[in-house]
Amino acid sequence: METRTPHRSRRETLKLMTGLLGGGFSVARYVGMGGGEFRLSSFTEDVTPPVGNPLFNGSPERATAIVDRLEANGLVLSGPGKPIVLVAVDWCEIRNESYERWRSVLAEAAGTDKERVLVSCVHQHDAAYSDLVAQKLLKANHVAKDLCDPAFDERTIQHVASALRDSLAQSRPITHIGTGQGKVEMVASNRRYVTPDGKVSWGRVSAERDPVVRKMPIGLIDPWLKTLSFWNGEQPVAAMSCYSTHPMAHYGKGEVSYDFPGLARAQRRKEMPSVAQVYFSGCSGDTMAGKFNDGNPQNRPILAERMHQGMLAAWKSTQRHPLNKMGFRCVPMKLEPRHTPGFSLEDFRRTLADSTQPELDRFDAALGLSWRQRTDSGHHIDVPAIDFGPAQIVLMPAESFVQYQLWAQALRPDSFVVTLGYGECAPGYIPTAKDAAEGYNDHYSWIAFPECEASMRQALAAALKA
Repeated sequence: METRTPHRSRRETLKLMTGLLGGGFSVARYVGMGGGEFRLSSFTEDVTPPVGNPLFNGSPERATAIVDRLEANGLVLSGPGKPIVLVAVDWCEIRNESYERWRSVLAEAAGTDKERVLVSCVHQHDAAYSDLVAQKLLKANHVAKDLCDPAFDERTIQHVASALRDSLAQSRPITHIGTGQGKVEMVASNRRYVTPDGKVSWGRVSAERDPVVRKMPIGLIDPWLKTLSFWNGEQPVAAMSCYSTHPMAHYGKGEVSYDFPGLARAQRRKEMPSVAQVYFSGCSGDTMAGKFNDGNPQNRPILAERMHQGMLAAWKSTQRHPLNKMGFRCVPMKLEPRHTPGFSLEDFRRTLADSTQPELDRFDAALGLSWRQRTDSGHHIDVPAIDFGPAQIVLMPAESFVQYQLWAQALRPDSFVVTLGYGECAPGYIPTAKDAAEGYNDHYSWIAFPECEASMRQALAAALKA
């Protein structure tokens, strides 16, 4: 979520929960699947909000036009154990009770456990945003504007579940996986830059109109787009691609769009109509196109073609590996909520109830209170991972910074690690301890930092354990 608001005060010390490796999570659960046939089904369902539906991309608004039809694209992997579901949703964020609802309904449709349902938002900003509890809190406190439309959300979840269920009858055998990566040129850059007077700023945004800021160095990114594919013999069946960047070229006027990653995905679908194409955003809390994009609408197809070239390069470099196993781990991770001034339960409730407070502050308070109610009741965040042997998939929460993606890859240098972002989106931005030490303190973050780094890295290590 992108803002130009001043950074707020830093967090107090996190009390890590006891558990595996001493970190803030419980023991990982591992289920191996081998010695039998593997199958895959794919599905696509329309998840486009209607004109007039609430959107939230840093400020509340309504959908004014439909530029592109949004999609939920998913895969169901089956074998000797319970199915595993992967779903990429063209929505901005799915949080708290909304995220639980998506996982529970899709798990029932697939005949599996909700921990084995990996839901990830692509995070386009001109798209739906869902937090059912925050919406109730806003209405209870007589806030006029809406965060989401619960009725639309539920209809959409049921439609996606129906598409998933129907796909199972069309599942195909899978004998191999494919791994390939391609460099994406002139798309991603980091929010962080150093000003001429030596100050560190995270102020670069996706549509950066300041030419001085655009000229700053690219900063830390992961330049590689990774594509993990599934094959029946020599026939490709599905391809899931992942790249670390905020997925917007221009946005903020209510024109619903799947933006440049959606255009690149659609182009690959035209080129390979028999192969299901699924695109995930990687850990992208601090990566976006701002160095290469000033918000001009003409840049959208340009960025799309650059991403498309990365997808082509990843496909051309693909190497196939026999699929002999499909292991699954799920690490329940605790991220302590933020307790600094303005982020206590009392602060949230006071701001929500005060009609004189700025509208955006009341929205943030509702989101913070929704998260606090979940964490205070003992809720944890699942960090699931799928282990194919030569390749792994791991899902990270919210707007995890790109460094976590790079750390995930470093944990398995012998393998092909695909790190998905924007799982449970409730925590907001998840920076590193280094960012916190340099003064990072954005308001769109509801978790304690710098201490969050320890929990995140320990959960990654447990999830990706060989």
